[in-house]
Amino acid sequence: MHKHDPKVSVIMGIYNCSETLHESIASIMGQSYTNWELIMCDDGSSDDTFSIAKKYADEFHNITVLQNERNYGLAYSLNKCLEFTKGKYIARQDGDDRSTTFRFEKQMQVLDAYDEFDIVSSGMAFFDENGYWGEIMSVELPEVNDFIVQSPFCHAPCMMRKKALVDVNGYNTNKKTYRAEDYDLWFRMYANGSLGYNLQEVLYEVRDDRNAIKRRKFKYRINEAYVRFQGYKQLNLKKSSYLYALRAIIVGLLPNSIYKQLRRRRYSLN
Repeated sequence: MHKHDPKVSVIMGIYNCSETLHESIASIMGQSYTNWELIMCDDGSSDDTFSIAKKYADEFHNITVLQNERNYGLAYSLNKCLEFTKGKYIARQDGDDRSTTFRFEKQMQVLDAYDEFDIVSSGMAFFDENGYWGEIMSVELPEVNDFIVQSPFCHAPCMMRKKALVDVNGYNTNKKTYRAEDYDLWFRMYANGSLGYNLQEVLYEVRDDRNAIKRRKFKYRINEAYVRFQGYKQLNLKKSSYLYALRAIIVGLLPNSIYKQLRRRRYSLN
């Protein structure tokens, strides 16, 4: 492991993920590319998340753990991690997900080779208690019109140029963007001249189980609608786009059982 000059800084907000954190960190430690650092910020967990993270930080020089005195949310935690990063590239990961072995290596190849790209993400596979059930693949070269229907990048598997992220002041901690922080970030980065690329392969595995559905709340759909309205304006998208902001609210009104069914059908492997 390289001691003082990591090229990739992984930022991870962790909250009550004690059951999955070992597996998540193991997938980072198993990367084919080894010159990375991992910075975690515990966001006021009530389980063993912090003590698990601290054990790793005590044992490995390239792992750091920070702690919020109470729950501030993901955007705040990621910004706090960002302050401590040394890498040229910032990678995301969540404490209940897994990166595949060549994720960092493949994403870095894009950022190293193409100066025009500030964001590189990939496809994601969904898994739950019963194994893999679906996947999502975003458009390869997102243009502004690709922002209309949905976020053009999967957030958790992304890698970004640190400079581009800092240029837009990192994540927006406004409560109105909570749970739509990533979509808000992409809007602001593209409005600032950034471009991104989606590798057309699954390099990340996201845990999408019963608990994920439980975390679904209507107020987050209101937040998404707000982010869409602001973002469409920033990118000067056509007025008809605004209907998609209303669609976010309509989807939020669906019962969990129907939402889960539609989601499974949309991303199913069958």
